Amino acid sequence: MSATASPVIALVGCPNCGKTALFNALTGSRQKVANYPGVTVERKAGVFATAGGRRVQVLDLPGTYSLRARSPDEAVTRDVVLGRFKGEAAPDALLVVADATNLRFALRLVLELKHTGRRLILAVNMIDIARRQGAIIDLEGLEAALGVPVVATVAVRKGGIADLLSRLDDVIDRAPEAAINQWHEPDAAELRDAHRAAERILRRCLSRPADSTLTARIDNVLLHPVAGVIILLALLFMIFQAVFTWAVPVMDLIKSGFDTVAAFADAILPAGMLQSLVTDGIISGVGSVLVFLPQILTLFFFIILLEDSGYMARAAFLMDKIMGGAGLHGRAFIPLLSSFACAIPGVMATRVIDQRRDRLATILVAPLMTCSARIPVYTLIISAFVPARTVWGGLQLQGLVMFGLYATGILSALVIATILKRLVWRHRPEPFLMELPSYKLPNPRNVIFGLWQRATIFLRRAGTVIFSMMIVIWFLSSVPGAPADATEPAINYSIAGVIGHWLAPALAPVGFNWQISIALIPGLAAREVMVAALGTVYAIADQGAAVKSALGPILAADWSLPTALAVLAWYVFAPQCASTLAVIKRETNSWIWPTVTFLYMLTLAYLAAFATYHIATALLA
Repeated sequence: MSATASPVIALVGCPNCGKTALFNALTGSRQKVANYPGVTVERKAGVFATAGGRRVQVLDLPGTYSLRARSPDEAVTRDVVLGRFKGEAAPDALLVVADATNLRFALRLVLELKHTGRRLILAVNMIDIARRQGAIIDLEGLEAALGVPVVATVAVRKGGIADLLSRLDDVIDRAPEAAINQWHEPDAAELRDAHRAAERILRRCLSRPADSTLTARIDNVLLHPVAGVIILLALLFMIFQAVFTWAVPVMDLIKSGFDTVAAFADAILPAGMLQSLVTDGIISGVGSVLVFLPQILTLFFFIILLEDSGYMARAAFLMDKIMGGAGLHGRAFIPLLSSFACAIPGVMATRVIDQRRDRLATILVAPLMTCSARIPVYTLIISAFVPARTVWGGLQLQGLVMFGLYATGILSALVIATILKRLVWRHRPEPFLMELPSYKLPNPRNVIFGLWQRATIFLRRAGTVIFSMMIVIWFLSSVPGAPADATEPAINYSIAGVIGHWLAPALAPVGFNWQISIALIPGLAAREVMVAALGTVYAIADQGAAVKSALGPILAADWSLPTALAVLAWYVFAPQCASTLAVIKRETNSWIWPTVTFLYMLTLAYLAAFATYHIATALLA
């Protein structure tokens, strides 16, 4: 390192140790996110100043338990730490972050990193939680046993950051731990030795009440093989109940707001194409999607609470045996869980899976998880066709149907994975090893920030993809217009009307009308656009009726119940949006797998809608 160059520090640690929270506490807004050159692993870099005023560059590396590197993420961490990454200089020092409530794996990682010859400092993070649990950590003893500086931190509250900054100057100026890099991939015997060494250090430097902690007592119930699964299903069911009950007042307020804006636009704009564009195209189309924002935020409110509390790791533990039986790797739970938000981060999260066959299997089934883009479609149709009443002693029927749609997607993913295991990739998945974090109260700032991010993402899509698509849909639904002697609605003579009627025969066997046929096409860009497209098409066809009243009652009057159920079945398996298919191509480096994903999901969607429509028609006859 030259006298003028800024030193580079890399943050290394096991997954879920608070490494990124510490990175945020150090850098604040002085950070940027990109991908490492040549790979799709995210690179987060930033700058901060030490107590001595020295400008330091910091990298937040992917979480890992060892430099052995069994996944693409872990390989990036290994190569950066060892200075092997092309175009990347080796970091001048390593800031190792450890979860104070789970020190064992972190200490083993420190002992391994000492062989790299890098300067080290250990941040024992979440020390407040460990102390509340009754743990007593001898930081000075730990520092002496490891031979590296040790600092206690509480990253989410910036606790200990000043002490860390003051000691970083000494770490950077100190001579390297060894003259050369002496690291090599440890064999099984060396791993056992390192594990025993970490255990010895723990026994000397850590004391805590044996199995009397609140975490242990709660886990006795939540991790029970029977009771734990029942509680998990009950939690999920409660969440879907809340999606329909909590969000209704805000949805009604948003709906009234768009009705007011539409009436104002009707009053000030002269009748004609401009008025139709504003009211039927933009307000009706975009408004019909934005009204579902409260339900999406309600869902993510619960997901963030479960993640911050430490329960999500328990859910992965409970689901591991079920997923292993279907041929999925235990680590697949995290990507599949991410796919409930959006399939794009879910597909990208498969990088934590080391075997390529396991990664591909997870990528292929991740799109079957019900992403947030499906929520507007589900809630629109459920609200229109499923009565808002309670059944079975107080259960909300609409929430029950929503839960059933989510469950169908999950079960379908497991069935597809089982087929892949038995017919395509016959291999035994590796066991899933993870250390469960301690329970903690969710941080209100994290919850609010997470909801703000989801709202921003949704509104950005509404302001870009949905807005632009609605203008296109309005144009296609309005041009060229009806002739003077026309006896049918003008939309029947439009480009969209012609396309819809042309597609109708192919979709008639599943009960879809020509309006649905039109809406399915822009739905390939983003699934929620299907709702916006229906709002625009029906607004033009009914001369603004879809704006001045809810879209749901109009669909209820125009569709049969079998048609509505068929649309729900279609969207359980609906082909992925273009963005997800592009990410699958990038992650697999091949057009084969996005093509396979699109075709198999299109086939399943058609067959499911066909079966649902005809069964429902026969039962209602």
